Amino acid sequence: MAQGDIETFYENGEWKNKREGAGRAFGSGYGTKVEAVTVGRDTAKADKVEHVIKNQDGQIAGKNSYGNDPRSVPG
Repeated sequence: MAQGDIETFYENGEWKNKREGAGRAFGSGYGTKVEAVTVGRDTAKADKVEHVIKNQDGQIAGKNSYGNDPRSVPG
C-alpha cells in the first residue's frame, strides 16, 4: 500500500480502519465489516487514495482506487 492509503481489517474481535503509515487505527470498534468498509471508503474517496479491504482472516478481499491511477489503460 502507498503512504496514506486506507486499510479496513479485523483485529482483536472488531473491525478497524487504518491509514498506511500511521501507528494506530483511526476508526475502530465497528460491529460489522459493512460499517467499517463504509467509513473506510468515504475516507479514501475524500483523501483520493486507495482503499484496501481485508477479510477476517487477513486476506485481501478487494481494492478500490479513488485517486490518481498511474495506469493509462483506455476503457
